[in-house]
Amino acid sequence: MDTTTKVEFISTFKQRTKNAALRIIKLYQSLPQTGEAQIVGKQLLRSATSVAANYRAVCRARSGNEQFAKLCICVEEADESQLWLELLGEAGIVPYARLTDLMQEYLEIVSVLEKARSTHRTMRE
Repeated sequence: MDTTTKVEFISTFKQRTKNAALRIIKLYQSLPQTGEAQIVGKQLLRSATSVAANYRAVCRARSGNEQFAKLCICVEEADESQLWLELLGEAGIVPYARLTDLMQEYLEIVSVLEKARSTHRTMRE
């Protein structure tokens, strides 16, 4: 991937993680006011917004080690976001039909982040 393409990809992916976090915020705002919905919703809200924030930190990292560490956090938080989405659906708090697109989005985000982490790890060795 040439430098221009890489810069465009990073910018696009940064916006993608932010947009996904905004979608999660809107989902959270619409959750029922039950205890379980609010607890799972807050966990989802924290992990999804963490993906976006930490990916921005990846882009501003001061060293390769810092960048790798932030990438690892991004992978963990994106995977955790998938778990909370699954729980919202499986617990019957939110209909699956409403979660399908978000679940797919976080599956793709995890995949991209895993690839970036793997590439970064290979480059460090």
